[in-house]
Amino acid sequence: MTTHDWTASWIWGGGESSPRNEWRCFRKQFECPADFAGQAQVRLCADSRYVLYVNGMRVGRGPVRSWPHEQFYDTYEIGHLLRPGAVNTLAILVLHFGVANFYYIRGRGGLLAEVAAGDVALAATDGEWRTRPLAGFSRAAPRMSCQQGFSEIIDAREEDGDWSGEGYDDSAWERAVVIGPVGTAPWTKLVPRDIPYLTEEKLYPAAILEVNRVETPAFMAAIDMRNQFVPESADHANPIRYCGYLATVLRLERAGTVTVGLPTGLPSGSFYVGGVAVKEWRGEQPEQYAELALPAGDHLLLLDATASNHGGSFHFGLDADAPFSLRSPLGELEAGAGTPFATYGPFDHVEYIDHQGARELSCDHADYLALAAVSSAAELEAYREWARPLDPGMYTEADVFGLSVWRTRVERKPVAPELVRAVLPVPEPAALPRFDVGDCELVIDLGKEQSGFIGFEIEAPAGTILDLYGVEYRRDDYTQHTYGLDNTLRYVCREGRQRYLSPVRRGLRYLIATVRSAAGGDPSADVSNNVSGNASGKREPVKLHEIYIHQSNYPVANQGTFRCSDPLLNDIWEISRHTTRLCMEDTFVDCPAYEQVFWVGDARNEALVNYYVFGATDIVKRCLNLVPGSSEMTPLYVDQVPSAWSSVIPNWTFFWVIACEEFIGHTGDRAFAQRIWPAVRHTLVHYLTHLDKDGLLNMKGWNLLDWAPIDQPNDGIVTHQNLFLVKALRKAAAIAEAAGLAHEAEEAGFAASSDSLAEAINGRLWDDTRRAYLDCIHPDGRRSDIFSMQTQVVAYLCEVAEGERRATIDGYLAAPPAEFVQIGSPFMSFFYYEALVRSGRHAQILADIRRNYGAMIEHEATTCWEMYPNFAENRANPKQLTRSHCHAWSAAPGYFLGASALGVNRKDAGWQTVEIAPQPSDLAWASGSVPLPQGGHIGVRWTRSDARMKLRVEHPREVSVNVVWPEGLEGELEEVVY
Repeated sequence: MTTHDWTASWIWGGGESSPRNEWRCFRKQFECPADFAGQAQVRLCADSRYVLYVNGMRVGRGPVRSWPHEQFYDTYEIGHLLRPGAVNTLAILVLHFGVANFYYIRGRGGLLAEVAAGDVALAATDGEWRTRPLAGFSRAAPRMSCQQGFSEIIDAREEDGDWSGEGYDDSAWERAVVIGPVGTAPWTKLVPRDIPYLTEEKLYPAAILEVNRVETPAFMAAIDMRNQFVPESADHANPIRYCGYLATVLRLERAGTVTVGLPTGLPSGSFYVGGVAVKEWRGEQPEQYAELALPAGDHLLLLDATASNHGGSFHFGLDADAPFSLRSPLGELEAGAGTPFATYGPFDHVEYIDHQGARELSCDHADYLALAAVSSAAELEAYREWARPLDPGMYTEADVFGLSVWRTRVERKPVAPELVRAVLPVPEPAALPRFDVGDCELVIDLGKEQSGFIGFEIEAPAGTILDLYGVEYRRDDYTQHTYGLDNTLRYVCREGRQRYLSPVRRGLRYLIATVRSAAGGDPSADVSNNVSGNASGKREPVKLHEIYIHQSNYPVANQGTFRCSDPLLNDIWEISRHTTRLCMEDTFVDCPAYEQVFWVGDARNEALVNYYVFGATDIVKRCLNLVPGSSEMTPLYVDQVPSAWSSVIPNWTFFWVIACEEFIGHTGDRAFAQRIWPAVRHTLVHYLTHLDKDGLLNMKGWNLLDWAPIDQPNDGIVTHQNLFLVKALRKAAAIAEAAGLAHEAEEAGFAASSDSLAEAINGRLWDDTRRAYLDCIHPDGRRSDIFSMQTQVVAYLCEVAEGERRATIDGYLAAPPAEFVQIGSPFMSFFYYEALVRSGRHAQILADIRRNYGAMIEHEATTCWEMYPNFAENRANPKQLTRSHCHAWSAAPGYFLGASALGVNRKDAGWQTVEIAPQPSDLAWASGSVPLPQGGHIGVRWTRSDARMKLRVEHPREVSVNVVWPEGLEGELEEVVY
């Protein structure tokens, strides 16, 4: 079938075209002919994501991330699931975000699906399909992060049977609304999926590490301040800044001590109680807690919500030794509607496109300034024109993250031996401990970082709450909470035994599962009835039959291998391999937990590691093809795609050009070169318009290379990106040559531009006194007084430094000057290692890997960290070693141990000729294999004794192998051809 023969129409339901966080069910029953031959396909697509069921069996998930103007659809073979001569059921759950993020452009809710047996259409989406929102799902679930969609809150008591199965009665559901045929905006073009489907492997945890009795504050809520203050910000993912207030009235029944808890900290640093600012806060950053002695009665709580906000939730909690309630200062709660909060403002707001605001935020409005002194709800009436009730869709008291971070009491208990049944595939369940006061918390270790879909089977009384929270790092009594990521799930049980598999992807190493008793009534009860203290009453047994994760990644096998005489390097290679696999979804992603975003620059290094570890090429081609889709946003291409954040990192576009050339070289795919060349030419032509009168790239953007404190302002002349532009122009010329279009690169002047740019860099950005390239020239003409290893490495790597300057920098590579800014991330280390390879310093690569990655292994890492310990973003909390504990931009050893220690490198396009040049350094032996893009592998095993090396090389007969022996060693070769 082609995109021109669809019989289906796009459909939706309900009254909103793009509802915030709606999970909507669709069903269609259809007859399968009695003479059905056994072959049938379903094609489908949805905005934003779907889960497909056929006769109650889950078939697949999708679609892959897409630009709306080029929407991917999926095709599944389902003939084996159909019953000839009977009624069959197609059921589809659509998760519509309704909010733009870093991997989704906001469109509208929609489903397109059809089933065909050969040329016979059996079912197609139209106005006869039945639909309704998923029963028991709360649309008020918190945003996971600015990069992602939403966490989930499920109340299974509201379910009325298995809606995906064939016996379910959907006659009371509404009929779907037809949006339009294929080609309807925003999905103007449909294209078939261009990569294989992802894996789903059911993995059980390794252990239960802790059992705790925990008590939690009486009140906790998650609030979406961004979309409350600036509703139109749901249409984009650009950062915004606004000024305004959040207000509620605390009614204390008797005098007591009230604790205000802000698990993610204050937005602006100002919190007022009755017009008086709270000054004394405690807690490790970013958490902030304050104890207040208050008399009985009403107290106005006013939070200055002024902030820069990219998206996510604000968490607000209260606890007290006296009964209390909250009410809105507007009074709506008493009328039976609304939330206990109101907002005032925004008095001003600014949107930042590509890190630039149209103007400065103005927070000098007289009413804004005066509000800080307001002491009561009555006084707030004077500012009614600025007031808005907090939208219930932006608010939930089912704040699993807040309750997991702020626990008012924790009492550790022994882990009973029978609890192991909860993490093993055995038929007997584990009965969870019960406490007279407090909840039961299990800390579950998955054994290593994983990425996928959490599932469980539990037996419990109706109303029992199971809260799940995933984190990446724990050590001793320290848990690194996922500030900035609401990595949680709340499930409210129906009576009896039940199963649940979340459709929301999560990354985690540890799963914190808290069982909260059903006693005390409805967990969603109105906050006005809330009092301090935990619920009490009869507690029936809760049995956990199993808990697991459906690991889901791009389908790759471990074709690349590496082992050597140093066990530390073996462990480092393994965490590099595992990190890369976890960051391979429908694109490369930066990390499986915090973001799950395809960052264009990260993917260049990730692709190289993948070539050596897994050998996958379809995912690389898909990533490269997605980037030019952002040309409608900017001809400079955005740094993460497809994304609603208009953000340009020039280096990321340059890395994309470099990665295109490397893919062509790796695969020999000249057809790809021909297809991608126009997009490469398009963006570089536009970058060259940003050269100043002296021939240097001088522009506004996110001028990033490393997290280290190098001088890389978002405006002006930044040396490292001028250097990478030189390399990108040269690689572009190579792409044109591979495409047979060298004359077009010559017409665009890329070779001449790269030479003149290199000359300008050497003329203006070299400092003779410091014998180094400076980091930048600021917009006001001020030359940076900061010198960094980053800039020197890039100058060497991009071959702009020549002659004496190159020799000088070569010395810096060997012994980095202490006064230079040092490398701050494993991402930058990748380029450093590339430079060390060029300078022949292979032993130094191993030493650096052992030092920096060895620190990760020392801390029991199973994946590579985003940053080096206690650097930059980590300094606020010395226990936080890095933000993300699984970041594929950091997996450099997976590439360099194969390319350097094994010495396997291609010498021409498509790996027709391979050079084997082992670099033993201090190793006694090494063995491994590197997969080839055309299939097969290069196998290498060497041992070294004194001045002699024995080398075994295994390769396909179609591949020519040249061996280069290490300097000073005699060689004995065994060549095996297959």
